[in-house]
Amino acid sequence: MDKISAMQIQQELIDKMHNQQQIATNPFSNQTMVSTAVKGVIHDNTQVNPASQSALQFSHALKGVLDTVDKYQAHASDKITAVELGKSDDLLGATVASQKAQLSFNALMQVRNKMVSNFQDIIKMPI
Repeated sequence: MDKISAMQIQQELIDKMHNQQQIATNPFSNQTMVSTAVKGVIHDNTQVNPASQSALQFSHALKGVLDTVDKYQAHASDKITAVELGKSDDLLGATVASQKAQLSFNALMQVRNKMVSNFQDIIKMPI
């Protein structure tokens, strides 16, 4: 029995490693999944083309990232306000939440700057 459970644990760890490797390869992979109801389904007698699926995936990923950053900002703001009003004495938690929100916002700005730079490079390309 111990051998079976050890094998199961080992297989679970291997599966987790593969998932983490896929996430490292494409960080938006979990957020870009378009539901199977949208993929290949006919809406109003028109087939959803791959370009619009790609746009849906990108917009879904972008919205997910923006929502996550907004959630971190709101959580940090709530914690800081609670500490300032004396409703909470968790100064460390408020500081950690604030730093987490700041790091996520800075990462978002770096991605935005890189996207703008790449867009400008594409615009400057000769036809």
